[in-house]
Amino acid sequence: MSLIELKVPSVGESITEVTLSKWLKANGDIVKIDEAICEFESDKATLEFPAEVSGKLIWVAKEGDDLKIGSVVAKIDTEAVSVEAPSQIVETRSNEKELKPEIAAEILSVAGHPSPAAAKMMTESNLKAEEVSATGRDGRIRKEDVLIAIGNKTSASEPQKIETPQSAPVIKQMVSFSRNERREKMSRMRRTIAARLVSAKNNTAMLTTFNEVDMTALIELRKNYQDRFVEKFGIKLGFMSLFAKACAKVLLEMPEVNARIEDDSLVYHDFADISIAISTPTGLVVPPVHNVESLSLAEIETRIKELADKARTGKLSLEEMTGGTFTITNGGVFGSMMSTPILNEPQSAILGMHAMIERPVAINGQIQIRPMMYVALSYDHRVIDGSSSVSFLVKVKKLLEDPMSLMLGL
Repeated sequence: MSLIELKVPSVGESITEVTLSKWLKANGDIVKIDEAICEFESDKATLEFPAEVSGKLIWVAKEGDDLKIGSVVAKIDTEAVSVEAPSQIVETRSNEKELKPEIAAEILSVAGHPSPAAAKMMTESNLKAEEVSATGRDGRIRKEDVLIAIGNKTSASEPQKIETPQSAPVIKQMVSFSRNERREKMSRMRRTIAARLVSAKNNTAMLTTFNEVDMTALIELRKNYQDRFVEKFGIKLGFMSLFAKACAKVLLEMPEVNARIEDDSLVYHDFADISIAISTPTGLVVPPVHNVESLSLAEIETRIKELADKARTGKLSLEEMTGGTFTITNGGVFGSMMSTPILNEPQSAILGMHAMIERPVAINGQIQIRPMMYVALSYDHRVIDGSSSVSFLVKVKKLLEDPMSLMLGL
């Protein structure tokens, strides 16, 4: 037996530990070189870990384990022969192909065993191997076999079930006066988010200032140009690109809002890399859109969509998560009317968007109903003075309420 150790690779300069979030191959599976065998969850992203050689996989770490860079994850027996290798087949006198005896024995050993996905489904459905008809290669149980078995089991246990035209959502029944508790280990991303939020609260002089934006002009802009915008660029014009463009313009006019503290110095930027907060099943991520000041609205929208799609499917790279000089978060999509967003260190400011709500406002001495949005700017008072924070919001407000001045660079 020749064993090759697979170790946690370096995934970034600042990352010293990862969590083995999920095995993609079962213990004892035959794997090929470069085939993904497990997933690592780092502070910033989820990464697939490929096999360095072909052979039989032997687990060393378990799902949920925290592993240092360089720790052994698994071993691969390179002398184990895959049943798919050409050398496993010999010619008979009748010119028909048959498996070598030792390979046939290995095939028999996998017969009746489920694939990793099938095993998970069987556990969740309380199915035994003998209850499933295996149709996979060499008698292995496939996911499709489990689905059929679940359907047969359900039909047998509920012969009089009546199907409704539209299935209602499953609602978990709560037991009256229940005292049950459950404990789940926090994901690495959630732990990292928690640590950074506490750090931002404890290590910055954070304050928040508020203003409100009349969204009438922006709504009218989108109404008049949305169809032509989609036809030309293949993407919808959203509020986020307009807010990002307005913020980028003001950030270059007010470099102190776009700065950060580094040791005893202030670092200023001649560009606006705006991080966009994106909610994912594993937590909030804030990948930046680089050089927003130089991009068109269509380019900003396209980049935001690309980042959001990657974030929600766990495909963001470490490079795409790095950087940012300012952040925008939109709690309005969840219905938030007002909030105080927390800083995204080492940045010195973050803008919070909120829900648009129609309410009466005074316009030229007349009471009118307008779609209004509260905006909040949380900032580090060590870098940004109170007057600067207020001026920043006022400038952004004016650009958004008069979008033509934004388009014309006025």
